[in-house]
Parts: sequence; C-alpha cells; structure tokens
Amino acid sequence: MKTILRIFSYLGKYPRLATAQLVCAILMTLMLLAFPMMTGKVKREVIDNGAIDSLLPFMAVVIVAFFARDFFNFLRILINNTFEQKAIYDLRSELYDKLQRLRLKWFDDRRTGDVMTRVAEDVPQMERVLIDGIEQGLIAVLQILIVTIFLMTRSPILALSALAPIPLLIIGAWFYTRHAAKRYRQVRKATGEMNSMLHDNIAGIRQIKSYAAEDEEHQSFNKTSSAVRKANLAVMKAWAIYSPSMSFFNSIGYTLVLGVGAWEIHNGRLGSDVLLEFFTIIWALYEPITRLHQLNQMTQSSRAAAERVFAILDEDNEIHTKDGNPLPVPLKGHVKFTDLNFSYGDSPTLRNINLEAKPGQTIALVGSTGAGKSTIVNLLCRFYEYNNGSITIDGVELNKTNKKSLRSAIGYVTQDAFLFNGPVRENLHLAQRDASDEAMWNALRAANAEQFVQALPEGLDTIVGERGVKLSGGERQRLSIARALLKNPPILLLDEATASVDSETEQLIQEALDRLMESRTAFVIAHRLSTIRNADVIHVLDKGRIIETGTHKELLALGGKYTKLSKQSFLEE
Repeated sequence: MKTILRIFSYLGKYPRLATAQLVCAILMTLMLLAFPMMTGKVKREVIDNGAIDSLLPFMAVVIVAFFARDFFNFLRILINNTFEQKAIYDLRSELYDKLQRLRLKWFDDRRTGDVMTRVAEDVPQMERVLIDGIEQGLIAVLQILIVTIFLMTRSPILALSALAPIPLLIIGAWFYTRHAAKRYRQVRKATGEMNSMLHDNIAGIRQIKSYAAEDEEHQSFNKTSSAVRKANLAVMKAWAIYSPSMSFFNSIGYTLVLGVGAWEIHNGRLGSDVLLEFFTIIWALYEPITRLHQLNQMTQSSRAAAERVFAILDEDNEIHTKDGNPLPVPLKGHVKFTDLNFSYGDSPTLRNINLEAKPGQTIALVGSTGAGKSTIVNLLCRFYEYNNGSITIDGVELNKTNKKSLRSAIGYVTQDAFLFNGPVRENLHLAQRDASDEAMWNALRAANAEQFVQALPEGLDTIVGERGVKLSGGERQRLSIARALLKNPPILLLDEATASVDSETEQLIQEALDRLMESRTAFVIAHRLSTIRNADVIHVLDKGRIIETGTHKELLALGGKYTKLSKQSFLEE
C-alpha cells in the first residue's frame, strides 16, 4: 500500500486539476440516474395511466441527461489526461535526474539492460496506474456510491439483495492480491534479465559472429525468454481463476434481485416499476465492480514496477553533487596526493599514494594491469570517494569541491573513445555547447582530425553511428581529442589514449596529444613508451603502491620494475 500511495503522491502537485476532475466525475455519474428514473415514470404514468403526452418530455429529459453525461465525460478525460501526463512527466524527469546523479559504483553493480528496462518499461507500467487508475478507480467508486444510494431510496431490500455478493467479491480480491505482488515482481525481474541479455548481445554482435556463437547465444536468449513466458503464465493463470469467479459472484446479485423483487411484488410490497428501475440501473453497480477487479490486477503489476523504479530513486546520490567549494579561477592545475588510501570493496586498491603534479607538468603512471593506475584517474575526477588521505587541486581539498566545478576543469580522453549516435557536431558540443563552427574546425585541425571530417559525406553533420561505429578507432580517438581541445581544460587525463591503433595512426594521435598537453597539467596512463618517455615524472605502480619514481632515463638506470616492464615489451617502443 505504501508503494501505491507513493505513486499517487505525484498527483499532489496539481490540486486544481484534481478538483476539476472530481467535479466532472460526480456530475457525469449523477446523469446515469436519469434513465432509470424516467423509465419508472414511463411505466407508471405512460404505460399504467395512459398519459402518452408525457412520453416525449420524458424522452427529452433522458436525451439531455445522456448528452450532459457524455459532455462531462469529455471534460473529465481531457482534464484527466492533462493531469496525469504532468505527473508522469515529473516522474520521468525525477528518474532521469536521479540516474545522472547516482554514484558510478551503483552502475558498476548493474547491468545496462536492466536499468534500461526500469526506465523504458517499468515507468510506463507505473503510468498505467496513474492514467487508468484514476480514471477507472475514481469513477468506479463514485458510481458504486451514487447508484447504491439511489437503489436504497427506491427499495432497501432490493438494494441489499444487489449488494449481497459484495463480501464474496472482497474475499476473492483479497485472495488474488495476497500473492499477486510476488508474481508480478517475478515478471519484472525476468523481463529485466531478458532485456539485459538482449542489450549485451546486440552490443557484442561482432564478437558473437566472430566466434560463430549465434546458435549458443540463441539458446541462452530462449532460456531467459522462457523465464518471462513462465512468469507471465503464472500471472495469467491466477487472473483466469479470479476474473470469472468475480463475474459469477456478480451474477448471484442479479439473480437475487430478480427473485426477491418477484417475491416482493407477489406479496404487494413492491411495484413492478421499481423492479424495472432496478434492472435498468443495476448494471451501473456491477460494471464498476468489474473495473475495480481489472484495476486490482493493474495495480499489482504497477506496484511491482514501481518498487524497481523507487529502488533507483531511493539510492544515495554522489556526495557533494551540488554542494562544495568551487575551484579557483583561473586554475593553475597544481595537483597533490598525500597519504591516499582507497578500496572498492574489502581489499585495498591504493595504498599510501604520494605524488605531485606541478602546474604544466606531465605525470605518467605505468604498471601491470590492476596496479591502480586508472583508479588514481577515477579519484581525481571524483567518480569514487577516497577512504582517507588527501587530494588537493591548487590547495583545495577534492572531497570538499563542487563536482561540476571540478569536472569542468578536467579533460578526460580514454582508450575507448565514446561517441554518441549523432552528428560530429553534437559530439563536439558536449565539450562546449555554444561552440562555433570555426572553433570546432580549429579543434579538429589541432587533433589531426580535420581532413577525415571534411571527407565525411556531410562533414560536421555526419551521423557517426552508435558509439561511433561508422568511424575507425583512430578517427574516434582523434574526435575525442578534438572534444577535449574544445573544452580547453587546465587539467588533462589520458587513459591509454594511443592503445589499439596502428603506428601511423598513433603518430597522428601523439601529435594531437602533444598539442593537447601543451601548458596543461596532464596525467598519462600508457603502455607505449612514445607516450610517456618525455613525461616530467613517471610513477611505477605495483599492487596499489608507488614503488618507483623518476624520469625515463632515471628509471632505466635503476634497473627495477620499470626496466623489467620495458624488457617484457609491456612498454612498447
């Protein structure tokens, strides 16, 4: 119940729309009573008493009532849709904002496909209880109340006969609802797992084809799809029992009204016109009850979806996402790590790290895989929060810094240069939203990317494909460098920026990187000697510790870990 109330809390921002909708719903429902009332009058005055002149006025009243009912229904639907779409917009906006502000560690523990399922499928599932829930629930409850009051004024004993199945309906709904949440949670979970696998397989389609693993992956997909099928069948089997049972209980009410009404007429305690009125309006008592059964099913499904969405909304944001001190402007780029320790889990990842990058210096980080190089870069961006120790930029403690201010001062170029599925222009605008074409071409020229962009079919407006799939690895990397140049940050982070490219492309990228690093504080992670040999300081890491520090020549002269890495071709000449 708490989850359902939380869903409806998104409607509380719009009290005027809610009130207008309620008024229209009441007026619309009241118009339903005109037909049975006029039916009774026609029976008494026209049929029994022969007042045929009254027939047309009675018919006119019914037509006007039907028109008013449908007019108020039109207004209610219009207001309802406006009302609910505003609430749904608020929900989507809040969820997207939350995803933007979650800690990276949260994403490390989630499959992308499951997150996408929560946004693309679970939110619409929640929408149903907002859209249909109000429309069906509010109108149904009002209709039941108004019709019940009307029936009680006409004949209490017939009204009680019509209401006799209500306890059975309540008990049936309770039995259905008792385990419904569990069934729907299983559906949402299985759907998330299937979509996660689908996302992974589409993203890795080249690998699947290269290993001729289509049949095996098809079998794996069928397994997850079968879990979705079984979960949905469990839901449908329960509904197959519940819905007809409720319909049967309604039929008991009709039968009781017929039997009791006939008995009362036989004993002279009830007029036949009243029984006629009952049978012209009793559908309006049971029809909303049927809608409430459907709403119950929808509510359980929405509840399971909402739990998954609220699980995201209830996660902790990044620390100091908006708060904190801004970095000084202009920023010199003096970075210092002091006695820094960090761990992703129980085991320490970085231990007692001490290093300093003076303004304009290039600092290289080398070491075997898992030594902690990328972690240092991640901490400098505050993608993760360090356990103890200190990181300062121009004397400002990093964990007390406004993250937007921090990340605005940092340019980050990774091995896997990520490009969005849009034109070159939009990918460059990520660095500077109001950049002119001239500024973009200057950045492309400095990144050795001008020539190939000019050769693209539509130049800056060419769509690069998902993750830049229409470009080569070297072209994607140079666009990434151009983006960093356009941002013009005082601090630069390069994580394997020249990895996995041929020697000719590496030369183009290295020339671009040299221009990019000029007059900036730069942290470089690389396996290629050409990228780091001219660094001002090289730090060698092993198992989360800095074990050697010096220039290229100094470290070779030591004959330690750095020399071994060079001989093992870990650092490629």
